[in-house]
Amino acid sequence: MRPENRTEREAQIAEAAYAVLAEKGFGGLSMLAVAKRAKASNETMYRWYGDKTGLFRALIQRNAAQVTERLEALPPDATSLDDLGALLLDMLLSDRAVALNRAAAADPSNSLGAVLAEAGRGTVFPRLVAVFEHLCAAGEVTGPPEAAAALWVDLLVGDWQLRCVTGAMSPPGPEARGARVRRASRGVLTAR
Repeated sequence: MRPENRTEREAQIAEAAYAVLAEKGFGGLSMLAVAKRAKASNETMYRWYGDKTGLFRALIQRNAAQVTERLEALPPDATSLDDLGALLLDMLLSDRAVALNRAAAADPSNSLGAVLAEAGRGTVFPRLVAVFEHLCAAGEVTGPPEAAAALWVDLLVGDWQLRCVTGAMSPPGPEARGARVRRASRGVLTAR
């Protein structure tokens, strides 16, 4: 299969997997159900993903890749911090991220949580730290870059993602997100 065809096919499989995950949760997610929804062979599913945990990992990696691609395109300065915050909130509060987090939270083995941490935060957070290294070097942020990035994420996300995952709240709208992004930026940027 040509690389561009495989990329397109993987996107179709991801769409099908998200649909099954949203309808049935991780317990009801099966390779066969996704294969049928995507009109793919079960053999292809197992060859490409190994098992449903491998498929779950691929979904997380696709979600994280959207952020990292856009993150790498942002200039490492204070103005990009608001752009970065909006991007990160959009990803973390998306229907897909909520579905992935619900699946991980419902997993009694805790293996999905480890996959989520490794492929999600483990991929995105080092890139955030790189942005904060530039901000610290420019005097825009004080403190060690990793600590500043962690504080910014805490201020930005707070308990919103958890509350969305548990159904305690609906994802906040653009105005609330914008206010949260500005508050997080003000919390870490040095006074000018």
